[in-house]
Amino acid sequence: MIIVQILPELNEGGVERGTVELSRELTKLGYESVVISKGGKLVEQIELDGGKHIILDVCSKNVLNAPFRILKLQKVLKELHPDILHVRSRVPAWLTYLANRTLHIPFVTTVHGFNSVSFYSAIMTKGDSVICVSHAIKLYIQKYYQTQEEKITVIPRGIDLKKFNPQDIDEKFIEIFKRDYQLEDKMIVSTIGRVTQLKDLETFIYAIATAKETIPCIIGLIVGGVHRDKQNYFESLKVLVKTLNLEKYIIFTGSQSCVAEIYALSDVVISSSKKPESFGRSIAEAIAMDTPVIATNHGGVLDIIIEGENGYFYEIGDNKQLSELIAKCSKLKFNGHAYISKKFSLEKMVSDTIQIYERVKR
Repeated sequence: MIIVQILPELNEGGVERGTVELSRELTKLGYESVVISKGGKLVEQIELDGGKHIILDVCSKNVLNAPFRILKLQKVLKELHPDILHVRSRVPAWLTYLANRTLHIPFVTTVHGFNSVSFYSAIMTKGDSVICVSHAIKLYIQKYYQTQEEKITVIPRGIDLKKFNPQDIDEKFIEIFKRDYQLEDKMIVSTIGRVTQLKDLETFIYAIATAKETIPCIIGLIVGGVHRDKQNYFESLKVLVKTLNLEKYIIFTGSQSCVAEIYALSDVVISSSKKPESFGRSIAEAIAMDTPVIATNHGGVLDIIIEGENGYFYEIGDNKQLSELIAKCSKLKFNGHAYISKKFSLEKMVSDTIQIYERVKR
């Protein structure tokens, strides 16, 4: 079976990582995996894992050159003769949908987020099968698009339990990281992901400011890259840290490759997102590393966190509640790796996705 995944780019992000992981696992199972995107730093990984990548501009929203790009995509698909088209974003979905009108290749969509309700976004519900990454997403598209129950399957993003395994971590990296950032004997509270306004990092910073009054050894780590269009927001966060005299308590580490080790060295991981997370991958990964979590009380994380067992919820923007939960959360002990293995493993995600492919291919 030839499976083509189509997404805008292959840079940093949960959708991109999920695409790379699925491509790798499909290849291991003997399927022919092809990814079409505008390119990016993860292209090399696709190819190292045995997949094929085709560079095509399925990213631009320019409607003037869209007909040309649709014809180009159609030509590529005719040459590939794929069994499945799997799209993960709105622009690629529209281009693929229109290119596929005369090809009639089985068409699968994955709804990764709470996109604005519009004709433009509705394309993500037009698949022969529609995958939702959480029950919150499923309810969302049913409410606004009346998507038929029988077309929808909830398949959470799979966590790579070989990569996120508390028994197999790079202790040397942790030692060096702690030394470089002077984290020995500190209570480490981390938030991990790209720096954007939607992550509400202000609430995270204010919560650390409050928590340090009772936990003087606390350190807040903000781990994630900064896109060029988020530089002003990033600068505003640094100004906030300085204004609150938190230079010794908040550390911006930038993007880090050893994410599992960051989770492992953290006492608590926080997701302070204002917008509901479609799934909450960083929360599931942290739990897999046996690290307790705190998240805003909405979205896909509702499927993941068992309150009082592996984490807690707090109300959006409530930095006081968040600061109070940090100490409480750090005391939780549990076997997170076993829990994630049962419900949110990469193996389960791949198996469930292949079942969708087999069903629509018939």
